[in-house]
Amino acid sequence: MPGTTSKLNAIGGRLANPAWICFVWFGITAGAGLLAVTAIFAADMATRPVSLDIARTLFERLVNVEFVFLVLLLITIRASGKAVKLWSVAALLALIMIGQAAWLIPELSSRADMILAGNEPPPSIAHAAYSSSTLIKLGILFGVGVYSLQAGGARRPEREAG
Repeated sequence: MPGTTSKLNAIGGRLANPAWICFVWFGITAGAGLLAVTAIFAADMATRPVSLDIARTLFERLVNVEFVFLVLLLITIRASGKAVKLWSVAALLALIMIGQAAWLIPELSSRADMILAGNEPPPSIAHAAYSSSTLIKLGILFGVGVYSLQAGGARRPEREAG
């Protein structure tokens, strides 16, 4: 079929653009981390223990989903030909993700466990650190998404002179 190859190349070029991963990841993180959790704690029928348990489960699952997006983003950045320009930003995202997964999520989970057990945990910067790192992550994702849209899709091979 005439034009089928060019349509497939166009689709492949769009998929190799990191923008789509950045914006989907941004939407999932903002939706779960900013909207869903605030709704859980605002619900009149949800008790504090129920809200804490739901939020803890949500964030533990969210970090796993975000690691999948991180891997997809790294692959797409490499395939896009923009690795030189975006590697440092991807490394910063990876550091944020590792910090959240290795320190903040376990810290917040143990604080929720203490509250559920009837104890009040000591003061901690974990919530502020998690919120701040998430806002930084969202800013990076939005910025990389916009940059990738403006810069266009994946690099295309040079046409042969002939």
